[in-house]
Amino acid sequence: MFSGIIEEFATVVAIRKDRENIDFTLTCSFVNELSIDQSVAHNGVCLTVVSIVPAQGNSPATYTVTAMKETLDRSNLGLLQVGDKVNVERSMLMNGRLDGHIVQGHVDQTATCVAMEDADGSTYFTFQYPFDAQMARNGYFTVDKGSVTVNGVSLTVCRPTRDTFQVAIIPYTFEHTNFCDIRVGSVVNLEFDIIGKYIARLQQF
Repeated sequence: MFSGIIEEFATVVAIRKDRENIDFTLTCSFVNELSIDQSVAHNGVCLTVVSIVPAQGNSPATYTVTAMKETLDRSNLGLLQVGDKVNVERSMLMNGRLDGHIVQGHVDQTATCVAMEDADGSTYFTFQYPFDAQMARNGYFTVDKGSVTVNGVSLTVCRPTRDTFQVAIIPYTFEHTNFCDIRVGSVVNLEFDIIGKYIARLQQF
């Protein structure tokens, strides 16, 4: 379970394909605090730490996670390249404040950035995703002032339509997440609000 409050971004240092899986090796400031089997969200995708390599000489400490085909099909992880920045968040502590919203780390689908607009200091990003009527009936949609997770970042929805929505990114979020690398045409991960999914499902009974 996560909150959508990004701790920092990790840098991809190696990518290895293993049949239908991909192993991603990354480095960040808290590698030495990780443990094998720990859950870490990467661009909003919950992945398990499978190995850790301590720093050696000029080489930084790294950790490796594995993404399976289902995850790669639903997310933007398969588009990552060595050197890319990935938003990372460790699992939520139950004795702390929930500063974002309830995020499972289960990415539903991807969306594409179709517009960026200056908001006098902040930036409006517009994202478009493929509309599917059945998924919408199951709660896979956005509502005005509701919550959505974009690349693991907990955000408030603005101006939703059937297949688009906007989010307003303040300078701090822009600088401390990989929103700084998002451009028109960039593909991002979406996780729709879990509460909305449950409500939509209950209405079907």
